[in-house]
Amino acid sequence: MQAALSVLATVAPAWRTRSPKTLARVGILAAIAFVSACAASAPALPPPRPIIIHSGARIRADHEEMEQVNEWVTREQANIVNDPSFWVVSNNSLNENFPWEGMRVVADSVILNQPLGGRDAQLVYQIYGHLHLMVEMGRQEEWLPEAPEATGYELERAIAERVADAWILGRTVFDTQPFTPMDELAYAKHFGFIDAFIFTARPGEFGTDRAEWARANPGRTDEYRDWFLETFNTEPPGIRANE
Repeated sequence: MQAALSVLATVAPAWRTRSPKTLARVGILAAIAFVSACAASAPALPPPRPIIIHSGARIRADHEEMEQVNEWVTREQANIVNDPSFWVVSNNSLNENFPWEGMRVVADSVILNQPLGGRDAQLVYQIYGHLHLMVEMGRQEEWLPEAPEATGYELERAIAERVADAWILGRTVFDTQPFTPMDELAYAKHFGFIDAFIFTARPGEFGTDRAEWARANPGRTDEYRDWFLETFNTEPPGIRANE
């Protein structure tokens, strides 16, 4: 998988400028490298190792769960590389943005802002865009079987959880490098704060769902903010941006 990540990191930016014939050749080369990387790791998924950040907070991933995540990540990566019916385009960004920031679905393409400082995160950003594009193309049940009819916030939550799990897989099994936006999302999901994370990080969205969640979970936002400060020694995204 790590080798395939490196291939995608070089292929995706080229999609914006190369001709269709060149793009086809790039796709074939990427597919060959992808298959080779998967074949090399096919016998067994290495046991996940705990990951730890400066505060001492740890994620200990379950081996069986990571095997399941690896299966759909591998399948989704192959689809991103090989399916000719759509494009997943990564534009370089100097900011440490989240995958939803600046994402656009245009016809049969999804365009993402890929932070230059998080090259190991490129695949998970592409997965985020790919899932949204699959929804637009009527393939939601195929790629989000746990949420085949979800819309609005329910859909966004399901996609964010998948992306978080993919990042945890990379960090615990494939030794991908730390990257702040994805580490924050992954830790929030792992420790049960995914709702508070999304609602806080995206204050202008999901108004009705936010209000219903707040009524059903009094004090949870403050609990999340305290946890985030203790874990990352900074305010959560959505709050720190406003200060």
